[in-house]
Amino acid sequence: MFDADNARKTDLRADFQTDPQTDLRTDPQRDLQTDRPHPARIYDYWLGGKDNFPPDRVAAEHAIAAAPDIPEAARENRAFLRRAVRYCVEAGVRQFIDIGSGLPARGNVHEVAQELAPDARVVYIDNDPIVLAHGRALLADNRSTTVLTGDLRDVEELLDRAELRSLIDLSQPVAVLLLAVLHFVDDAQAAAAVRAVHSRVAPGSHLLLSHSTGEGNPQRAAEVAKTWENTASNINGRGRAEVEAFFERWELLTPGVDFVPLWRPDGPTEHTTRWMYAGVGRKP
Repeated sequence: MFDADNARKTDLRADFQTDPQTDLRTDPQRDLQTDRPHPARIYDYWLGGKDNFPPDRVAAEHAIAAAPDIPEAARENRAFLRRAVRYCVEAGVRQFIDIGSGLPARGNVHEVAQELAPDARVVYIDNDPIVLAHGRALLADNRSTTVLTGDLRDVEELLDRAELRSLIDLSQPVAVLLLAVLHFVDDAQAAAAVRAVHSRVAPGSHLLLSHSTGEGNPQRAAEVAKTWENTASNINGRGRAEVEAFFERWELLTPGVDFVPLWRPDGPTEHTTRWMYAGVGRKP
């Protein structure tokens, strides 16, 4: 019988073994960690993607059982990404760093930015090695975009990487995306990541941020949070005031921090979810 999951693992291992730029070739099975759910692959499942494994699907379905609108919240977050990236391009930004980018999906940062500004440069960063394999395969012919393996808790090191600096000039404005990722680290780590970004980017740079919250669904939030119990990163939902605090050193753009679908919407908002906050800040 054909085993689609094993076939996918084989294909991914081949990506690592034939990619001379990755250092994961020595033991790719260990590094893929397909035996437990990963936030990037859970999110991929909610978006209708195919780059996920049985543990990811079990975790994702747990959330859906508790809150059937969770996949819609994931789609709204992607729509926020597109609106916010368009805003940055229109403001003159031509460099983008997406930390915690997740698996490739339609309407990625480089697709939105480079459609409006072909000279835009994009660096994707995620701690799931599967993102590296798929991203580099998809972007093999795109010289203005690359994918790196890295962790939100190592922002200073990430910004010093030669691969990143070959595309990104930190003396010029850059948009840094922290979408649906700060809730996977504790308060000190989240604050440190945002401070590190602010300290390293040039004036005119933008911070694009979205963050899970239980404030919009207090009765269901605790059950939904169990989705991440068996992953490497438990989720820490935060309230509006806590999310606003991340923008302390930034000029918070109108409408401030609001639920994701309400940040400068380009369509109806009567039947939208309330699972995530979003905001965009500019460094003066």
